[in-house]
Amino acid sequence: MTDKRRPLLIVEDDPALQKQMRWSFDSFEVILANDRESAIAQLRRYEPAVVTIDLGLPPNPDTPAEGLQLLSEILDAAPETKVIVVSGQHDRANALKAVSLGAYDFCEKPFQPELLTLIVERAFRLYELQVENKRLQEANQGEFLPGLLTRDPQLHRICATLEKVANTNATVLLLGESGTGKELFARGLHQLSPRREQRFVAINCAAIPENLLESELFGYEKGAFTGANKQTPGKVELAHRGTLFLDEVGDLPFSLQAKLLRFLQSRTIERLGGRSEIEVDIRIVCATHQNLKDLIASGKFREDLYYRLAEIVQMIPPLRDRPGDASLLAHAFVNRFSHEFQRSKISLLPEALDAIEQYNWPGNVRELENRIKRAVIMAENGAISAADLELLPTVSQDEFFNLRRVRDRAEREAVIRVLARVNDNVSRAADLLGVSRPTLYDLLQKYNLRPKSAD
Repeated sequence: MTDKRRPLLIVEDDPALQKQMRWSFDSFEVILANDRESAIAQLRRYEPAVVTIDLGLPPNPDTPAEGLQLLSEILDAAPETKVIVVSGQHDRANALKAVSLGAYDFCEKPFQPELLTLIVERAFRLYELQVENKRLQEANQGEFLPGLLTRDPQLHRICATLEKVANTNATVLLLGESGTGKELFARGLHQLSPRREQRFVAINCAAIPENLLESELFGYEKGAFTGANKQTPGKVELAHRGTLFLDEVGDLPFSLQAKLLRFLQSRTIERLGGRSEIEVDIRIVCATHQNLKDLIASGKFREDLYYRLAEIVQMIPPLRDRPGDASLLAHAFVNRFSHEFQRSKISLLPEALDAIEQYNWPGNVRELENRIKRAVIMAENGAISAADLELLPTVSQDEFFNLRRVRDRAEREAVIRVLARVNDNVSRAADLLGVSRPTLYDLLQKYNLRPKSAD
């Protein structure tokens, strides 16, 4: 019969104390280790939530070096693990040092079983609360953006971060390759902010000629230049009390960077040809696919402007680093364009899904969207093939970790990929995975995955 008790790792080299601690913790599944090497091996095998360690371990039991090194290795391998130091009466200073390095608590030898049990129980309880809080956060993630389709933990964490800063006026800088959806995140920030009822104004700094960009940003007075027949407010002024999104800010001409910096410092502008200052209250969100620090090093971007814009920085991962998202988005785009072009019963063939999952997507979501749009138009017999997408399968590489994590990760990715392939049809997903529907529902709950429909 499988032991369902909570695993507790005890690292102690004294056989008598090992026996006493095993007896004291008979309500737990006690796992023993007597040195640093065996402790790490047991940690990897059992992944205990709580570990007790003696600082004086072989081969140097008279010093705390091995114990402190073990503490560091445990927290590196499993940061959520609660480590309790069980130290001698004359080792209090080292025990306190261990706590400052990340240990949960300490208890002096000779220990009182009731006190140590209380500390261990509290550590387990804290661990369980943190795990549950993380589970609830993950379960609620993905609600940030109505237009965001993803099951990727990286994007979920980004959503959680942006949700925290949405109610502030902090300037946010979104980094990432072209086509990753940076504007979608910028609009999400605006919708969650107190400015949601005001304008979201976007301007692409790379799409407007340099001689026109200043007037586009700051506006101009009548007669400021040839063709200026009337007073015209710029994008900054139009975004008053709302949000200004500066896309591809890395392409902002150097001559305009000083003027933007001046505005960020004073929150006032002057229209081109004007002499009066205009106060503007806006929240600024920026995005670029370029490496701004490289531009700073080459003298193409002002360092002082960078630090004004980079109060909150988020890197949006490329589509190739989001397992399952390409197929998930592909189904959504097929549905959208089928409706838009009034083409019914368009579906993705298995070979198309294979190609989608294995392609590198250098153009990210924008490239996927364009390929699907073209394929929906060109598809024959209601089915999209790999050829319709102009794609060929490529070979992918897998990463390896410890066995339990490999198994969990592979299982989760398999569920995500199959759900994406079958457009969240649970019955078909269970058939493809070779499991029963109840088993699949258990896996969905385990990995906090929520299909759009039950069938």
